Amino acid sequence: MSTTQESTTLLLAKQLIARRSLTPMDDGCIDILGARLAPIDFSLEKMRHSEVDNLYARRGTSAPVICFAGHTDVVPTGPVNKWDSDPFTPTVRDGMLYGRGAADMKGSIAAFITATEKFVAEFPQHRGSIALLLTSDEEGIAVDGTVRVVEALQERDEKLDYCIVGEPTAVSKTGDTIKNGRRGSLSGVLTVKGVQGHIAYPHLVKNPIHLAAPAIAELAATVWDEGNEYFPPTSWQISNIHGGTGATNVVPGTVEILFNFRHSTASTTKQLQEKVHAILDKHGLSYDLQWEMSGKPYLTPRGDLVEAVAAAIKQVQGLDTELSTSGGTSDGRFIADICPQVLEVGPSNATIHKLNECVSVDELNALSEIYYLTLRKLLVD
Repeated sequence: MSTTQESTTLLLAKQLIARRSLTPMDDGCIDILGARLAPIDFSLEKMRHSEVDNLYARRGTSAPVICFAGHTDVVPTGPVNKWDSDPFTPTVRDGMLYGRGAADMKGSIAAFITATEKFVAEFPQHRGSIALLLTSDEEGIAVDGTVRVVEALQERDEKLDYCIVGEPTAVSKTGDTIKNGRRGSLSGVLTVKGVQGHIAYPHLVKNPIHLAAPAIAELAATVWDEGNEYFPPTSWQISNIHGGTGATNVVPGTVEILFNFRHSTASTTKQLQEKVHAILDKHGLSYDLQWEMSGKPYLTPRGDLVEAVAAAIKQVQGLDTELSTSGGTSDGRFIADICPQVLEVGPSNATIHKLNECVSVDELNALSEIYYLTLRKLLVD
């Protein structure tokens, strides 16, 4: 990789980090990126929803379409005086670029752009299309960001063939781990009903905590599925239990139980819901149960995209990458609705959301080269 390419990636990453784009604010990042894409023949489509800035940019009209997806928003810094340098003043020390968003994920976005610029300069008549999907609503509630862009693309029947999300996926070195899927997240608020009364008159009350306990034990012991080649078994966990009036002599009338499934593609949302209701009904409970699905599971098995990215990582980093589906959710869960192959490929996640967030400058430049080689393998070779 040339020194010019390296300095270009680092310079752009610094430009983006200097923007105080605390979620859901973009603070001009998308304008900076659009100004880089327009001169290389990308059509720019801004989609603003509420306070959220989104950009869908595309070069070309034919298939296959490879899309880079990412977010310009960042999480709060925490106490600024605990940082070794201002979190919005990008600083390079000992080969590391420091600043909020350096790893998650302004560094990846900079690498998207420089990889694309290099590719277009070398292959202006490439086949297929290149797209970028950028949002400022990923670190927050994620209701007006990527999901809105995907809805707009669905309405006009525009599909993607491949998508790379720049989430920080590496453990020690860029390329050692990439994400080829994520578990789904399904939450429930369970209210078990009883009869409130004086604790000294047990024959006049129905203690909902006692009533719920056997069902809770069965739910906790249930094997929901065995997982599969890419996913661990589905997990059910209670996060909160609320019951009682605060007095020691009152049996509560209700108990509220908050729980969550992190589930694989081995179980559907409907299957999990039906099993829970069956167990609660089996124990004869009177209850209300409200469900919320915050993320569907998605999976990209080995195929064109995995092989292209793995080969690029091997060429640049000399590593045999590992496929993983660990961690929480990402915007890949929305993009999977319009794209059959979605991967998350990014730098180390060791410092994300922490004080002194940073990314290795060498790794950042390696990431740009990995993205560039992936474009070559999918649109040229």
